[in-house]
Amino acid sequence: MRSPTRRELIAGPAGRIECVVEAPASEPRGVALVAHPHPLHGGTLDNKVVQTLARAFVELGYTVWRPNFRGVGASEGTHDEGRGEVDDLAAVVEYAGGANPVLAGFSFGAAVQAGLAQCVTPERMVLVGLAVTHLDVPQVPADTLLIHGAEDTTVPLADVLAWARPQDLPVVVVPGADHFFHRRLQVLRAIVRNNWK
Repeated sequence: MRSPTRRELIAGPAGRIECVVEAPASEPRGVALVAHPHPLHGGTLDNKVVQTLARAFVELGYTVWRPNFRGVGASEGTHDEGRGEVDDLAAVVEYAGGANPVLAGFSFGAAVQAGLAQCVTPERMVLVGLAVTHLDVPQVPADTLLIHGAEDTTVPLADVLAWARPQDLPVVVVPGADHFFHRRLQVLRAIVRNNWK
């Protein structure tokens, strides 16, 4: 059971930011921010991987914010190749009141969250299909949950392993999963739930 989903428009650095907010049925244990894949390749807050992550965090007791990046849906502004998008996410965190939010994201959104973690101290991070081949992704905290599909051809697993290796960061590999986790969304959801305290 959870409370109904609501949409909010909040002020951001490039104009309004459209967000979907979902709250747990009980008193929330914190705030989780979930970021969507690349806006220029059809990424929105309604992406199935993003919805799966949001569902998992609502079930874990978090109030979940899913913003549309600038230029997507009702969010104002234009795509800024990951730079302004970090500022957008920071604005959502400030508005949502999450002092130490969970930062989660998929593909481009995961890379942007890694950027946000340089100026916000997250409770924890969950990065799925991290777009290491498309953006310069900084190091992340040691307890980050990094999940990748074994059959990902958009961001090859070898590239993610090469990015994670210098950080001694484990990678949870999902056999048979492509970049979008087709027919593996329940596995993804279970990994998040089973790796949470």
